[in-house]
Amino acid sequence: MNFCSHCGQRVRFAIPEGDDRLRYLCDGCGTIHYQNPRIVAGTLPVRDGRVLLCRRAISPRKGYWTLPAGFMENAETTLEAAARETWEEACARVEVHNLYTLINLPHINQVYMIFLADLKGGFAAGPESLEVAMFTEEEIPWDELAFPTIERTLRHYFDDRLGEVFPLHISDIGEEDRERYFGSA
Repeated sequence: MNFCSHCGQRVRFAIPEGDDRLRYLCDGCGTIHYQNPRIVAGTLPVRDGRVLLCRRAISPRKGYWTLPAGFMENAETTLEAAARETWEEACARVEVHNLYTLINLPHINQVYMIFLADLKGGFAAGPESLEVAMFTEEEIPWDELAFPTIERTLRHYFDDRLGEVFPLHISDIGEEDRERYFGSA
């Protein structure tokens, strides 16, 4: 950020008085520009023991498989965001249930919130997907998953399915997982 969105003056990157983090500060109007993590909301759509996955048509990780998920918009709930993203990416209607995985990615300022959902009706590739398909556990393209959050969510699901209990899983994924998925920088 170079200029204040309130008054147009130059901003500086410093720790405001009484704070403990670097922020963009405008000396012209006194605005402190806070930057907060982005929420990624999505679903784990299931029908008859199979999971719906989307092959990404966009970067990052174009061509890799993911659950339908994306950035939450202003003025929507996390449940609404999850259902909207499922519709946009897989043209699929879902009945959204409980929050299933909450995964913090502090190194990229994101929080993933994936909800269990029942797939209702058909599905088709939306504009952000090359294709969508249903997979059993044995059919999951484990080496072609787009993100560590997706692999972690799927592994929890298939483990939990054995006991038919689906608790909330809260975890963190750090910088150390980056090379495994994205190669060395």
